Amino acid sequence: MKEICQSVKKKDHDPKIEGRSVYVDDYNLTASGKKILCGRLLHSIYAKAKVLSVTVPELPEGYYWVDRNDIPGDNNVNIVLDDTPVFCRDTVEYIGEPIGMVVGPDEKAVEALLKTIEVEYEELEPMLDLRNGDTTFFDYHFGHGDVDKAFAEADKVYEEEFTTGYQDQTYLEPQGMMAEPEKDGRMFVHGSLQCPYYVHGAVARAMGTGPEGVHILQDVTGGGFGGKEDFPSILGCQVAVAAKKTGQPVRCVYNRREDLEFTPKRHPSLSKYKLAVKDGMVTAVEADVRFDAGAYSTLSAVVLQRGIIAAPGIYNIPNVRVTGKAVKTNTTPCGAYRGFGAPQTFFAIEMMMDHIAQDLGIDSIEFKQKHFVKQGDMTSTQGRYHFPVPIPAMLDEVDELCDLRRKHIEYSRPQLGRYRKGIGFSAIFHGAGFTGSGERDMIKATAKLRKYADGTVEVLASNGDIGQGVRTTFPKIVAHELNIPLDKVYYSHPDTARVPDSGPTVASRSLMIVGELLRRAAIKLRDIWEEGKEQEVEEHYRQPDFMIPFYLDRFEGDAYPTYAWAVSAVEVEVDTYTGVVEILGAYGNFDVGTPVDYNIVVGQMEGGFLQGLGYASIEKMSYDNKGRIRNNSFTDYLVPTSMDVPHMVAKMHVEEYPDGPYGAKGAGELPLVAPPPAYLEAVEMALGGMKKHRLNAIPFSTEDVILELNKEVL
Repeated sequence: MKEICQSVKKKDHDPKIEGRSVYVDDYNLTASGKKILCGRLLHSIYAKAKVLSVTVPELPEGYYWVDRNDIPGDNNVNIVLDDTPVFCRDTVEYIGEPIGMVVGPDEKAVEALLKTIEVEYEELEPMLDLRNGDTTFFDYHFGHGDVDKAFAEADKVYEEEFTTGYQDQTYLEPQGMMAEPEKDGRMFVHGSLQCPYYVHGAVARAMGTGPEGVHILQDVTGGGFGGKEDFPSILGCQVAVAAKKTGQPVRCVYNRREDLEFTPKRHPSLSKYKLAVKDGMVTAVEADVRFDAGAYSTLSAVVLQRGIIAAPGIYNIPNVRVTGKAVKTNTTPCGAYRGFGAPQTFFAIEMMMDHIAQDLGIDSIEFKQKHFVKQGDMTSTQGRYHFPVPIPAMLDEVDELCDLRRKHIEYSRPQLGRYRKGIGFSAIFHGAGFTGSGERDMIKATAKLRKYADGTVEVLASNGDIGQGVRTTFPKIVAHELNIPLDKVYYSHPDTARVPDSGPTVASRSLMIVGELLRRAAIKLRDIWEEGKEQEVEEHYRQPDFMIPFYLDRFEGDAYPTYAWAVSAVEVEVDTYTGVVEILGAYGNFDVGTPVDYNIVVGQMEGGFLQGLGYASIEKMSYDNKGRIRNNSFTDYLVPTSMDVPHMVAKMHVEEYPDGPYGAKGAGELPLVAPPPAYLEAVEMALGGMKKHRLNAIPFSTEDVILELNKEVL
């Protein structure tokens, strides 16, 4: 292991462990000593309706009603499209849409006043079914080769349909934002968030000011996993409007039920696959992918892009045709969640390849291995895999960990008795960084280092620490290049008034992209270092020269500069009397390039792996026939806890990326993507294989196991 890989105590370890970290809900007063008003939102009770009138009784002194009429700028939140309102327009589009906000000094009084407000609705018929959605936010299609010819000449054509459900991020800290009017007229907004400059653009628009009229600070953030990418822009606008109207600081923190019902989740999906097989090899894939975007488009464009790019998996299939749609339904808008569209389509292609192998009488590991891409092969978007593809070696390493190949063949044979075993395997990639030319043309990241006269160095960047450790790894990189102690380098929570825009904390880009900018900046600072003098250097993103230009309108070119890789195996035992699935072992092998801090990276791999297992098994969330999310508490929405952690091994396989710091690639999203198909293949195997139980939907719960077993009886 390189020296940079050696683990250190995280910079935020002590304040978090000792309870000294200040989250947005911890403030009693502002820095200027002002009391903070509490804001609570009035949410729509209908999935689709006209809002005919809102009757607000006379409020006590010091209490306020805030709605769209109080917005000084534009009632549109700047996300991707301009369809998400700050407060509802003439209609509401989902249960939970904010109509307005009651603001006042006492939270209980605010809650009581909310109940006195009368809204007159004209209820309309909502669209709730993804299959029947007639409004499409985004519609993409791409491909290469002669797909029709391949199907015409195939020995056999396979068609199958796969569905995936919601998954909620269930961060420990719910959504919360706070706004404070400042003496100079600026609006200061801070809270639990991932992307300060996203919030900055949104709030400036809603307030009708230029960029100088607002600044955004990330408070200590209790987890994000993508859920705090876009939503803080919405909530940030709402508290800013309220603070402008009242002239006082306003804070709104969601309770857990609000958070589970009304904030973005992973997109449910419906994927229809058609594959052609000739002489034992897959010669063509046709994938029709539909994502349920919910009531507004939010981040569905980029989530869908990543999902359809991953639709053919890691397989070298010569003929490809992919279509993707993000469809509107009158349900809670969906957004970002770790993996960002890829878990849905990797689940589908991995299970499809398993089923074809079973039908052909071939072990699916052997079948998949024959199709693995390798360095130099063409990607689904006619780019290139420019660097080595370590999947075969990683598969061998997982085999050594759990005897995968032998068990895979043994458990595939007919089993008798109450308890039956299965083991599943999957292999995936994760494209590192923004899709296509996003880093070059949209983000244009800038990072700075400021050296003070006392020799300390401050990292100036806009990437937030949401548990993944950039407040530690960024200073590690800088200290390493400057050859100074780590305690001489620090990274505060970013404030847009002080830091340049280094891009959002998304897309597994922070360490690979911004970490490399900081490494180069540190080298520059090292070369001009003068003792006792304050100095500043900056670096700008440069797209690697080897990248094939990407054209989004055609989905052609290098979608990503490089890829992180993962191989997963999950071994289970199914109790055929109770339907309970026990995970006997979970094994993940991850290539994220050089781990800049080994313990941090392994922790990310273990956490992501467990989230993937939850997505596959117990995290079942649904809405009723009115469009209301039914699972609005941790009693009803189950996530894996410490008691559910199986025997788990997270192994690191290093294939260095030359344009990342010390060879590092994107890491955070990778570990969640591979476990779901591995888990479901294992369960399917234990139930007797595809010929008895063809499984094609997640989450697959204990109740689902029982329903499948009942099919044998019926």
